Amino acid sequence: MKKEQEALEKEEILEETAEETVTEETAEAEADEFKKQYDELYDKHLRTLAEYENYKRRTQKEKDETYKNAQADTVEKLLPVLDNLERALATDESSPFKDGIEMIVKQLLETLEKMGVTEIEAVGKTFDPNLHSAVMHIEDEELEANIVVEQFQKGYMLKDKVIRYSMVKVAN
Repeated sequence: MKKEQEALEKEEILEETAEETVTEETAEAEADEFKKQYDELYDKHLRTLAEYENYKRRTQKEKDETYKNAQADTVEKLLPVLDNLERALATDESSPFKDGIEMIVKQLLETLEKMGVTEIEAVGKTFDPNLHSAVMHIEDEELEANIVVEQFQKGYMLKDKVIRYSMVKVAN
């Protein structure tokens, strides 16, 4: 009986050891599976964060571009009004409205300047197709080649973007 009892005790110990080994292996397998799931979720999280940052940057850029385009369109629509006011100033000096028109032109030019609008210099400058539109050409040996001699319509830039090209006459 003692032998049987010892044999039973040995079997119980072996069974417990086997159960512990199986439990440890199962725990390790579960831990590996959780680690794998964690890594996948963490990677997904990082990708989502990167996509969101790219989205924010892209939409901000689109907003800025839309604002610039709207501003340029508005200025472009105001320029004919400015042209007409300047023509009115150039025609009749005895008009009682001349002072009022001068004040309006000055105020409009100041407002455009605050927005970043600048006049493109043309007369006496070298012709630049990125800034000027040549509508006439003359031959004059006294002038250098590609010099703007006359401006028919003023050109304007909004910061670094041409809103309207200067219409000019170019020599040689």
